Amino acid sequence: MSIIENYPRFLRNVLLVDAATCVATGLLMTFGAGFLAGLTQLPPELLRSAGISLFPIAAFIAFVATRVELPRTGVWLVILGNAAWVVASLWVIFGGAINPNALGYAFVTVQALAVAVLAELEFTGVRKLSAVA
Repeated sequence: MSIIENYPRFLRNVLLVDAATCVATGLLMTFGAGFLAGLTQLPPELLRSAGISLFPIAAFIAFVATRVELPRTGVWLVILGNAAWVVASLWVIFGGAINPNALGYAFVTVQALAVAVLAELEFTGVRKLSAVA
């Protein structure tokens, strides 16, 4: 049996990983904003505010993931939120408003790719869940 065949558990686990990575990234960006800004030439205010925004997002994702029955609307909100984060991340680095160094581009690109992968996995899970319903 493949991991996706057990879709409710698969989707729940992906959501929990998403929530955990939001907390970890939020801590890094909130409390390490000055350090990261020095390394990446990203504005510390941007890093800090983005980091702080991840805590309520993580709480919402954890809430959705821990329901007895996964709420499809909640899962779709998580997927759409992740897609919006990816678009915003790309706008930050390619929109011309800031001028990060190579490490800054890499930092934003890698986290955007990680979020895109989570969104794709969540999309796969919710699609499998919907197919059975």
